[in-house]
Amino acid sequence: MLGIKNWINLNSSSVFFKGTRIATDAYGKDLLVSLYRKYINGYPKFFKMDPLSRLGFVACELLFNSEKVETLQTDNLNEDSCLILFNKSASLANDKIYNETIDNENYFPSPSVFVYTLPNIVTGEIAIKNKIYGETSFYVIDELDATTIFNVVSSSMSDTNNNRCICGWLECSNEDNFNAILLMIDKTSDTLFNIENLRNILNYK
Repeated sequence: MLGIKNWINLNSSSVFFKGTRIATDAYGKDLLVSLYRKYINGYPKFFKMDPLSRLGFVACELLFNSEKVETLQTDNLNEDSCLILFNKSASLANDKIYNETIDNENYFPSPSVFVYTLPNIVTGEIAIKNKIYGETSFYVIDELDATTIFNVVSSSMSDTNNNRCICGWLECSNEDNFNAILLMIDKTSDTLFNIENLRNILNYK
C-alpha cells in the first residue's frame, strides 16, 4: 500500500507544510527567492530558472530537506524516487516572456528563455539537482483532478521498482501567481494514499 509521508502547499502568498503554516515575509516571485535563501541556498542556477521551474524546485527542496532530517539519510535519498507533476497551462508563464523577445518591433529571440518553453524542463531541473533516476513526467490536463493524479501515480508505482514518488500540481500563470501542491508518497507511511486523502490535500485552504 502507498502512503503519504509529507506534503506542501505553496502559493504566491503562503506556505503550508502538512497543514502547518510557515512564516513568510514576501509575496510572489520574492517569496520564492526568500524561501530559497532561507532554506536552500548553494544552487546559483536557481536564479536562471523560469517561474515554473523555480516554483517546482523550491517546493521539492522543502519536501526533500524535511525527508532528510526525518530519516537521517543524505546523498542516496532519491535514487529510488520518481517525479510526476501535473498542471493545466504547461509552460505558458515563460512562453509569454519568450514571446516578448520576438516582438515584430524588437525582434531578438532569447535562447536562454527558449530553453524553458517546455513544461517538463522543471522535472529535469529537479531530477538533476536531486539525482532522481526514476521516472520524471509532466502531464498537462484540463483541470486539477484528484482521480487522474491518483491513477497515474498508482500505476507508475506499481509498475516500477520505485519506493518513493514526488507528485502533485504545479501551476504558474506568471511569476507572481502560482500554486504548488506536492506530496511525498512512499510504501511505508501510515496515511493512505487514496483519492479521498489526495483530494483533501489538493483542496486544502
